[in-house]
Amino acid sequence: MTPCLMVRARVEPADRDRFDTWYETEHLPDAARTFGAVRARRGWSQEDASVHIAIYEFADQAAVDQAMQSDGLGELIAEFDRVWEGRVTRTRELLDLVQDI
Repeated sequence: MTPCLMVRARVEPADRDRFDTWYETEHLPDAARTFGAVRARRGWSQEDASVHIAIYEFADQAAVDQAMQSDGLGELIAEFDRVWEGRVTRTRELLDLVQDI
């Protein structure tokens, strides 16, 4: 199994280009480094253009637990909230990837 954190964000169309650039150049690299993620990926839904998904993969469950309890997570959330001022809503979900072909 590969433990992952998935963050699903809903972005208003007027903010999409700015959000995309910010996530690419700042947030994804910062989050991957802060979490100690093995891999970080992101993309946009093909069915709903306002939905952005980021997936952070971890070496093991202990690494996920450490990331989720770290001060760094709180700092990332605070920075996200500061930049987007409530215009982008998001949810977090922990996943276990159980198959990769």
